[in-house]
Amino acid sequence: MSEASAGPLKKTPLHGLHTRLGARMAEFGGYDMPIQYADGIMAEHNWTRANAGLFDVSHMGPSFLALPELGGKTPEECDEAHRKVSALVEKLVPSDITGLAPGKVQLTVLLNENGGIIDDLMIGRPADPARAGMLYIVVNAGTKENDFALIAKAAQGEAELRRADDRALIALQGPKAEEVVAGIFPQAVALTFMNFIRLEHTDYGRVLITRCGYTGEDGFEILVPAEQAEAFANRLLSDDRVRLIGLGARDSLRLEAGLCLYGHDLDETKTPVAASLSWMISKARRERGDFPGAQRILGELKSGVPSKRVGVKPLGRAPAREGTEIQNDAGETIGVITSGGFGPTVNGPVAQGYVDTTYARAGTPVKLLVRGKQLDAEIATLPFVPARYKR
Repeated sequence: MSEASAGPLKKTPLHGLHTRLGARMAEFGGYDMPIQYADGIMAEHNWTRANAGLFDVSHMGPSFLALPELGGKTPEECDEAHRKVSALVEKLVPSDITGLAPGKVQLTVLLNENGGIIDDLMIGRPADPARAGMLYIVVNAGTKENDFALIAKAAQGEAELRRADDRALIALQGPKAEEVVAGIFPQAVALTFMNFIRLEHTDYGRVLITRCGYTGEDGFEILVPAEQAEAFANRLLSDDRVRLIGLGARDSLRLEAGLCLYGHDLDETKTPVAASLSWMISKARRERGDFPGAQRILGELKSGVPSKRVGVKPLGRAPAREGTEIQNDAGETIGVITSGGFGPTVNGPVAQGYVDTTYARAGTPVKLLVRGKQLDAEIATLPFVPARYKR
């Protein structure tokens, strides 16, 4: 997801807070982002697994796609408005956005004409009937300009894409996240995984709360006005259960959770089938075959793919980094690592990558070529750490 910046790095509304608190900053997705704080990545990782970690994810691309006239007087009129706006984004994704229930969010992918993945993104249907005909869309930082252009083009003349550049997106992740949020937004406690609500708060104004995250833990992503972001973050941090967490620990958490990072585990050469994301392709869309690259993807669903994304567990202590060759016993290259590092929760190295499908079964022994030496590893079932989402 990270791309070289063509100019000065962008800053999130919480940039000043990060620097005052001593964060080590670095470029990510064109933004100057916190990688870690004084306690270090491992401590931040473990804190999130046990307590509640606060992540600044304002570099992401939240937006709203809206018809010229919103709302409906009857459930039927609301469904029709949702159908119209969903049809616009279904030109680009393989998921059943039309079938989303009010208040539900779907993780999906933008596809090119060959079925390759342009980006992964979230799309949500508001629960409020007054906002029927609107979708909440969040794309990745490093690809958002292209993503927004694609969505706007698909909706041209029929709906408006409204970027939420005036907002900050803050994630609170971990087993104590619900307890913390309950003291500020008690209405959010009833949410289950991949559902969202819109609230008006006395202190923070218009707030959108999604029960989701990218750590494998229960948690929330909270969209607040940019001018209220620091006050809101400080309120969270005033709770002893909450600490700021940088992108270093976010990466190790998502890796243990078996989640993809765009530009590494996903790119335009990979289809959802090869990426082990076939669950995103709904039954209705498979039957209609009306999404980009459908002929190729439906063929892969029927006949299989030559290589696919899998978990890889090095059997020693040395981590396998991105680009590490995966080999068989004969020394033949059968795949490559796309994400790898140390997993603090499992107390050992973890990785994911793509291997020839004949080697993709969990438990299959493989070799990793690390600094010219073959190291023992095996194909593993993802995730490495079981998810703890609230269902």
